[in-house]
Amino acid sequence: MSKEKIAVAYSGGLDTSVMIKWLKDKYDAEIVAVTGNLGQQMEIDNLESKSIATGASSFHFVDLRKQFVEEYIWRALKAGALYEDVYPLATALGRPLLAKALVDVALEEGCTMLTHGCTGKGNDQVRFEVTFASLAPHLKVIAPLRIWEFTSREQEIAYALEHNIPVSATKKNPYSIDENIWGISIECGVLEDPMVAPPEDAFQITTSPEKAPDTPTVVDIEFVEGVPVALDGRQMAGLDLIVKLNELGARNGVGRLDMVENRVVGIKSREIYEAPAATILHFAHRELERLVLEKSVFQYKKNISQDYANIIYNGTWFSPMRHALDAFVNVTQKPVTGLVRVKLYKGGISLLGRNSPYSLYNEELATYTEADTYDHKAAEGFIKIYGLGLKTFHEVNKNS
Repeated sequence: MSKEKIAVAYSGGLDTSVMIKWLKDKYDAEIVAVTGNLGQQMEIDNLESKSIATGASSFHFVDLRKQFVEEYIWRALKAGALYEDVYPLATALGRPLLAKALVDVALEEGCTMLTHGCTGKGNDQVRFEVTFASLAPHLKVIAPLRIWEFTSREQEIAYALEHNIPVSATKKNPYSIDENIWGISIECGVLEDPMVAPPEDAFQITTSPEKAPDTPTVVDIEFVEGVPVALDGRQMAGLDLIVKLNELGARNGVGRLDMVENRVVGIKSREIYEAPAATILHFAHRELERLVLEKSVFQYKKNISQDYANIIYNGTWFSPMRHALDAFVNVTQKPVTGLVRVKLYKGGISLLGRNSPYSLYNEELATYTEADTYDHKAAEGFIKIYGLGLKTFHEVNKNS
């Protein structure tokens, strides 16, 4: 009987570090560790040597940053996808791409099984496994955190110490952190009590608003068809633009989010997020849309934005519905070209100005000065026709 060969989505964090050793012993299997680079800064040093020392037979480090920005982040930004109007979906957006990268390596290496380090009560298990089912339904899937003997992070830490597995989590630093270029999610520890304010040590990149500079930062952001292309007049590749906005936003305390959200599996969870660039770009993009989109399109797109956010959050990225919504979104983004000027100051974002060659704002119609060209007399007839249905209803139904 041939030996199992397991492709592991490896982050270098506590769960996946323990998982390699556990899987190797449990299944007497050959382990292929796969890490996708989505722009994370934490726990990326010495991943290959760490994974091999822990028991992996090979390691793959796949640079997904450009693809992540151009094929995932920009699509979500153009759609205005904010889960439950708050969360810019950093972790959720990265999961289908990481799952796809794992599948690609698994097929290349001839693996028989796929493994992730997601918990049995979280969203990520759904995102990974739905993607696996979409792209490689013939491969078996193992979710160790749903079946192994450890019932707490403290037990995992003890196991890691016993087997000399290097991990950054300790009993004094119990946070579970996931990071990519679009944002950071922080949970566990004292954060599990929604009445406890997030301690400063929970935040990884942002300055406390109280300690942010007393001088605001003003940024001009240019968009072409819904995609940001320049900062302060300087054309930039998407990856570099996000990195720069993360730096500016973090310095000014922008992008801290504290949210109780509805998970896919039916429970509410308290999540802390840091997403400076995402927060700034969603704000600026929305304000540009207000300027250029026709009223019915602008208002209807709010529904699409929530639908799109749900697709990302719920793990159905590789679905015909997402492809169909992309078609709608791309049409709406044709006129979303122009400049938005924002001010970053002590945790807040303020709008200072916006312009576009496709602006639907007409000052001669909007003004109350002598330059006014609006036909005021036409309003009387419009109101009579507009209110005729309600007028008739209430004449017939006098007691309603």
